Amino acid sequence: MSTRLKKIFSFGLLLAGSLSGRMQAQDNALLYEVTGPGLSRPSYLYGTFHLICPADLQITEAIKKAIGSTQQVYLELDMDDPAMMGSMQKAMLMPNGKTVKDLLKPDDYTVLDTYLKQKMNMGLAQLGMLKPIGLMSMMYMTMLPCQPASYDMTFAQMAATDKKEVRGLESLEDELAALDKIPLEEQLKGLVDMAKNPDDAKKEFTNMIDLYKSRDLTKLMNTMKTSQFSGGDFTQFEESLLADRNAKWIPVMEKAAKEKPTFFAFGAGHLGNEKGIISLLRKEGYTVKAVE
Repeated sequence: MSTRLKKIFSFGLLLAGSLSGRMQAQDNALLYEVTGPGLSRPSYLYGTFHLICPADLQITEAIKKAIGSTQQVYLELDMDDPAMMGSMQKAMLMPNGKTVKDLLKPDDYTVLDTYLKQKMNMGLAQLGMLKPIGLMSMMYMTMLPCQPASYDMTFAQMAATDKKEVRGLESLEDELAALDKIPLEEQLKGLVDMAKNPDDAKKEFTNMIDLYKSRDLTKLMNTMKTSQFSGGDFTQFEESLLADRNAKWIPVMEKAAKEKPTFFAFGAGHLGNEKGIISLLRKEGYTVKAVE
């Protein structure tokens, strides 16, 4: 599978999961230090945003220092696992041989098909077998004035350079199970709305990037939560997309951090609120403080 397809898939996972995020007021920071019982040296948390231009992907000295002082990197998925390529390729496809045409009304199909042809030079005849998360990522990518970069790939490359192991907080199957609880029809509705109102969609997305760059995660997640292009009431899926996954990650993170100082990177939407990673770690007795 091409690097482009891997990027599209990983971008889609974060975007789909982030649509229902909710955060309480907290430090305006993306990087956090974790210390506490059983940890011989600090570990670190970093909140990512997948769709961003290379010029805006900021690997600060603090990040370099954090990665340099740890011995392994954990991403949401184990991005350097060779077996994942085939799994991703299969995961990108609609189930049971379905296509977008089977799920959309003719008029909505035409709107989405026309948008993709204009922006991607490919229509639903070529792309209609992809799940909405793949199409969604393509559509957001058309709103950027660049070929987007990836924090995940960057951190994986930095780890490889330092000969550090890259691991995943969850399996591909677990991540997909959470996303698949959102009906395909609801996901597609959001895409059709974007195709009908491309200027508004681009404006909203640009605002999200600006909020992430300014580290205002509270406003960022509120913007995602109230997006007119979410396709439906995603609050009903908030538990499965964020809270349930966060709770499952905590024992994985504790085990990893106790074995070796670890750099953890995952979607910024997982950091905050009472069921976020920061709060859950503090409830387990760890000290979590902002570095930036």
